[in-house]
Amino acid sequence: MTGRIVCNPLDLDYRYQDVRGLFGGRSVHREAADPTVVVYRGRYYMFASMTRGFWHSEDLVTWTHQPSERIPAVDYAPDVREVDGALLFTASRRSRGRFFRSVDPLGDDFEEVAPSDIAFWDPDTFQDDDGRLYLYWGCSHNQPIQGVELDRETLQSIGEPIALISADTATRGWERTGDDYVPVARTGLMGKAMDAYLGDAPFIEGAYVNRVGDRYYLQYAGPGTQFNTYADGCYVGTGPLGPFEYDQNSPFSSKPGGFITGAGHGSTFQDRHGNWWHVATMRISVNADFERRIGLFPAGFDEDGVLFCNQNFADYPMQVHDRAFDPWTEASPGWMLLSYRATAAASSALPGHEPALATDESVRTWWVAGSDQPGEWLSVDLGAEATVHALQVNLADHHLAPRAPRRRDLHRATIGKRAVYPDSQPTEVRVEVSTDASEWVTVHDTIGTRADAPHAFIELEQSQRARYVRVTSGAMPFGGRFAISGLRVFGLADGVAPRAVTPTGERADELTVALAWEPVPGAVGYNVRYGTSPEKLYHSWLVYDRSALVVGSLNAGVPYWFAVDSFNGAGVTPGTATRI
Repeated sequence: MTGRIVCNPLDLDYRYQDVRGLFGGRSVHREAADPTVVVYRGRYYMFASMTRGFWHSEDLVTWTHQPSERIPAVDYAPDVREVDGALLFTASRRSRGRFFRSVDPLGDDFEEVAPSDIAFWDPDTFQDDDGRLYLYWGCSHNQPIQGVELDRETLQSIGEPIALISADTATRGWERTGDDYVPVARTGLMGKAMDAYLGDAPFIEGAYVNRVGDRYYLQYAGPGTQFNTYADGCYVGTGPLGPFEYDQNSPFSSKPGGFITGAGHGSTFQDRHGNWWHVATMRISVNADFERRIGLFPAGFDEDGVLFCNQNFADYPMQVHDRAFDPWTEASPGWMLLSYRATAAASSALPGHEPALATDESVRTWWVAGSDQPGEWLSVDLGAEATVHALQVNLADHHLAPRAPRRRDLHRATIGKRAVYPDSQPTEVRVEVSTDASEWVTVHDTIGTRADAPHAFIELEQSQRARYVRVTSGAMPFGGRFAISGLRVFGLADGVAPRAVTPTGERADELTVALAWEPVPGAVGYNVRYGTSPEKLYHSWLVYDRSALVVGSLNAGVPYWFAVDSFNGAGVTPGTATRI
């Protein structure tokens, strides 16, 4: 391979947040969400919530964090666009919004240019081909996403805001709240108060606009960042403020299954070669609802102008070509997951956090070492030798309790008792592979370097035949315990892919289909693909150890086709599309 491989969640040095609850309690965990990516003067810039700066890259693979003291450090949902040759930055504010400009972001030359005459949350600015400038905003369970034209010089609104998008859970299954679209009543005093206030209404938020040809694609997120069903839908219009029509292919970005879920509240952009990408928010939401990461997905517009994302196996390795490429046929390097339910062992473990939790393909569960001392280790046995091409070491934040920082070293958020730590934290690991658990070959070692790679993706310089993988700890964040949510091994197993699967099912209601299929020998899991025609199976839902799935993300009055692909460590066998 070329070395231009990434694996979601993106391996960024996510900043740590220090969150104090309204009724006591404390959580220290990494967070980044609501990403906007813009190409400016040949370089990619990524702005995300709670990052105290931004990341930049030359290739969409390697990202460098750039601190900034001149833009708000803790305002949520930052939006950045190129407007009249400069970067225009804004972010969520309970009071009137603020705008900043930069022509040299790496020089941190951001200057505040104007306060807005609007108080907004989850903003997006968009400059049309004729130079006119627009603002979109909204993040609410009972208020619509709105839009208005802005004066290019003063950045004040021209005319009255127009209501553009509201929830419609009666006809859009994917907007319904709850994991797997099943509402769950909250517990505790705060939970019951939230239930009384919100009910089962979704949050409609995260507007983002692209123009392609004569069409305007107004994108939005729902139903909530803490759900595995967090996704992005789309309206299509003939002008920047409409009229807009709901796209029945929504949600165009959705990842409810696999190792890490969620693919909502993001941005859609073109790289230097004209390829389209969608970058979005992925959830952990264990330490806190806002414990989140960032994912990158190939995207595009088909011959009918339909916006799509390729999210098949979307947390497996993905190629980022240095040229134009087909997002469906050239995104995957062909490597499969070899470590699902692999037998795991460790130097020690806390009760309730045994080694097996590092291979269960859930970012929301993790093994934790029994001590906070360097040298703790975790190993996995793949069960047989295989050809290993890459590994991903996903670290978890387990009950971190750093010394209270000096007040001047923190940036306080505008909501709640929340602050951002300014510095990165070390995640030092040594990774070794072996065929016999006796002779080990080191393939990655950052011990002693202070490297910060919480989701380290390690592509081997040359593939290795291996059966065993071992990871040993060095320094960990805030001196905490070594904790791994996913030790994931990618490559190709010996043998053949499982045979094809044909699903059966019925539409339980207008928004829901109940699928089932016969499990096939040798299959590790199944990738359910579906869409509004056999040629547009643009949605997917990856499952392990299951032979049934209730898909509750459908739009009422629209026909759907389903295919179930079986897979194992040797490959994928595509299923045939069936109307259900």
